[in-house]
Amino acid sequence: MELQAQEGRLIAAAGHGRVLVATAVPVERDAVAAGLGALSPGPDDAVLGAAGRSLDVIAVGVGPALAAASTASALTAAALKGTPYGLVVSAGIGGGFQPEAPVGSLVVADGIVAADLGAETEDGFLPVTELGFGTVRHEPPADLVRRAAESAGARTGAVLTVSTVTGTAARAAALRERHPTALAEAMEGFGVAEAAAAQGVPVLEIRAISNPVGPRDRAAWRIGDALAALTEGFGKLAPVLESWNRHDS
Repeated sequence: MELQAQEGRLIAAAGHGRVLVATAVPVERDAVAAGLGALSPGPDDAVLGAAGRSLDVIAVGVGPALAAASTASALTAAALKGTPYGLVVSAGIGGGFQPEAPVGSLVVADGIVAADLGAETEDGFLPVTELGFGTVRHEPPADLVRRAAESAGARTGAVLTVSTVTGTAARAAALRERHPTALAEAMEGFGVAEAAAAQGVPVLEIRAISNPVGPRDRAAWRIGDALAALTEGFGKLAPVLESWNRHDS
């Protein structure tokens, strides 16, 4: 109990500008780090401290479960060292709903949504909230969303977290029907947000669009363009992320 109380005190003291950026895989981590002017990358699980900045970038793994576990571990370790994070950012590439989020664009989430957490029924999909438990949505601070989008020239809308990437037009249409404000889908944001929420830390999600959401067509993927957009975006976002204070919202 004393250890938990100590964690709570340390996490509550957050807000002094230290930012944790959580990507899925090392190539995304390195793209973000390049935009921040980071030091040379270490091992795949290493934290990249950006030179002269209070941002760290880590690869937390693919999928919401591993992303949540890895993010929670990083947050707890920092808090116990007395250097807690004041903000967590889930970042990487993802699919974009067309035509609102074209390939190569950036999306800042105003809602981080678990799109397939629930139950299939004869009457359609039911989220866990309609089953009487859990949560399926986290909302980043509105002021931070606005400032981040303005600085990076990004669109704002919901970003869906899925455990199975959409590969058909039918599923893309079903997701848009259930989530009409959705601009993008990826696989880690909700897991990162759950870990942050459990420790009382605000969260943001930023996605660079690498492909349309819909029929799986690898020839249409533009991963290099999306990674370049991620690098450029974080070059512009860094001052906003570092200067933002949760008490300003």
